[in-house]
Amino acid sequence: MALSDEVLDVFADGGALSQAADQFRVREGQTQMALAIADVVTEGGQLVVEAGTGVGKTFSYLVPALLSGERVLLSTATKALQDQLFGRDLPRLLEALNLPLRTALLKGRGSYLCLHRMGQARHDSGNERGVAHALAKVERWALTTRTGDLAELPGLDERSPVIPLVTSTRDNCLGQQCPQFKACHVNLARREALAADVVVINHHLFFADLAVRESGMAELLPTVRVVVFDEAHQLNETGVQFLGQQLGTGQVLDFARDMLAAGLQQARGLVDWQAVAGTLEHAARELRMVAGKGWPGTKLRWNGAAPEGIAPTQWQACLDTLRRAAEDAAEALGTVSELSPDFVRLAERAGLLVERAAVLAEPCPPEAVRWLDIGTQVRLVQSPLDIADAVRKRVLKAGGGEPAGEGGAPGRAWIFTSATLGDDPQLRWFTEPCGLDDARILRVASPFDYARQAALYVPRDFPRPADAGHPSAVAALAAHGALRLGGRTLVLTTTLRALRSIGDALRERLRAAGSDIDVLVQGEWPKRVLMDRFRAGADAGATGCVLVASASFWEGFDAPGDVLQLVVIDKLPFPPPGDPLVEARTRRLEAQGRSGFGDYSIPEAAVALKQGAGRLIRRESDRGVLVVCDTRLVAMSYGRRLLAALPPMRRLATGADFEDALDALVQPAG
Repeated sequence: MALSDEVLDVFADGGALSQAADQFRVREGQTQMALAIADVVTEGGQLVVEAGTGVGKTFSYLVPALLSGERVLLSTATKALQDQLFGRDLPRLLEALNLPLRTALLKGRGSYLCLHRMGQARHDSGNERGVAHALAKVERWALTTRTGDLAELPGLDERSPVIPLVTSTRDNCLGQQCPQFKACHVNLARREALAADVVVINHHLFFADLAVRESGMAELLPTVRVVVFDEAHQLNETGVQFLGQQLGTGQVLDFARDMLAAGLQQARGLVDWQAVAGTLEHAARELRMVAGKGWPGTKLRWNGAAPEGIAPTQWQACLDTLRRAAEDAAEALGTVSELSPDFVRLAERAGLLVERAAVLAEPCPPEAVRWLDIGTQVRLVQSPLDIADAVRKRVLKAGGGEPAGEGGAPGRAWIFTSATLGDDPQLRWFTEPCGLDDARILRVASPFDYARQAALYVPRDFPRPADAGHPSAVAALAAHGALRLGGRTLVLTTTLRALRSIGDALRERLRAAGSDIDVLVQGEWPKRVLMDRFRAGADAGATGCVLVASASFWEGFDAPGDVLQLVVIDKLPFPPPGDPLVEARTRRLEAQGRSGFGDYSIPEAAVALKQGAGRLIRRESDRGVLVVCDTRLVAMSYGRRLLAALPPMRRLATGADFEDALDALVQPAG
């Protein structure tokens, strides 16, 4: 039977999928997407699918991929989505399809317990009491875990300071010289991945390996015939993080501390470790000082010999001092390398610091952009503008991206999918920076009845986004809605500064109103805790919640049902105009005779706005209101393009219409 026929049978009414999916019903769009994927799996090539919220894209790609009998690699955006795919969706579907396939979960090494470093941490008397308590918890769990995946450890905060103490990095991993090499959880995960039929990874792992060939993907990818990138809209920004050069003063200080600790413990008296480490630390601090003060997150343009505002001679002198200090460290470590594998790895790290300092002392290549990140420490960054060249040369070409292989056999099938991939029919926002020139394009609309389920309100009489009173006005509107709904409100901000201002103003307004509605602000608790608390706010007898969030909460946050009924977006999410990467991409487009605003900024805003709006309606029974507190959406000519990118919600023209919509949400669904 042809793969497409098998797929049709699974998605038919009463088919196998009805056993795996809750409240399954036949969706034309879901079947259409699955058949398109079956075709590319059969023939090879590239397929890009934008599948609107509610299509059921996960099963659309899983069914044909699993039924094909081919080896499959699935990559998604986050470790949380990995866990969901591996722990929930795949097992249910394999059982329904009665397929005895081996599956494996593979994450980056920072997700796994390192037994060697845990042993070192245990003997570090410098650990604070809170860290010592968390370490003891990790040690107890280490006795029973098979995978070593820290996501399995209950109650471990992802921000816990114990995590870097019990995990390894590419810099400090000892590799085959490690005394715990045979028991290593990272190596076990890699071995299981190489033996599995279906492997679940994340985009960060994929591109980290593309950059350094370190995670085991180099052995895995050539054996795979079907590759699926879910949440593919994040691919370009994830990729550029790994395909450039970075050198941070924090990285230098960490290396100096690791070298000093190893030297004093294993080679005391053979080298003046205090002096060597002190020289490195001094060089890092000098580089930090010459960078000057700035708001955390500030990015300084670096178009010439030095970042803006820094004297080139002083900057180059600091870089040279840092390079020489790293060279001296490498030389010192070389004299004791035979004593311990720790010194061999430390010498490699020193060499990497020398190499990066030398690269960053040279002029920036024309196809890249440089900047300086300012924070407690500083980070020197050189980044490609996109991943197109790397995808064409190092992924598609190396991995069999042609439609047909040798002897007429089908080539590798590449599937890229997300709910938001652009605002034009050809999805150029996604395909161009990802180098997918020859991909087939498919757009599948959401099955939701947005005109019935949701409404869009843009308040006309509202401060402009740049006005000082804008955050307070956003907080007032959100507080009013939350009081009417008993919480059930998500406020999405475009900046961290607005996040704090709106969060504080919301608390004041709700307190003044005598309400016990809980205001949750991103950053005050781990993301998982915030999401769980918000979802619990809709339970009978529970205190309602307002969640004020930015960044990662614009996507990947799922609160279906009556849990979330009001989404408030503070302003249109245009890319920051002063960002060096944004400026470089804009300049490149304008050099090509295109519009930086029309061909970059508007599509970026459209995708982000659609992602944020997508938090509101997650099921056919959901109801809610989306408020965009930015009059540019209805006053400026480009607003029509952004409105067209949003789901087709009914429009609320006046404040009275908004009040009526809130009233309707309070009433039981008819």
